Amino acid sequence: MKKTLTAALIGIAAMGMATIASAQDMSAMIGKWKWQDFVIEVTKGGEFGMSAKVVSGPANVGMEMMQSKMAAKGDAVVARVKHPANGQIYNSKMTFDGADSWKMDGCTDAGACASGVFTRVK
Repeated sequence: MKKTLTAALIGIAAMGMATIASAQDMSAMIGKWKWQDFVIEVTKGGEFGMSAKVVSGPANVGMEMMQSKMAAKGDAVVARVKHPANGQIYNSKMTFDGADSWKMDGCTDAGACASGVFTRVK
């Protein structure tokens, strides 16, 4: 259960890049992404330069998931991301698999960890 919840957070933040090599081009994550029963919309702007809001799902619709600026780290992007289902904040690492899929892995400061795959909504 915890793994599934973390996956959503990690997934959010976000977000299908065109290529792993261009992880610094975070504009590739702009769009709508699906994880389980949630749809997340990523836009440029907001308090941390990128916004990821829950636009539909069983809980927390309207919640801002980004809790820090996104930063490139090797072939990944890292950020603090609020989980759409439980509202906990995860230290997340996102890796991208083409333009339509990305994987998020992360753990809370208390050590609860999760991972998941987000896919672009067409």
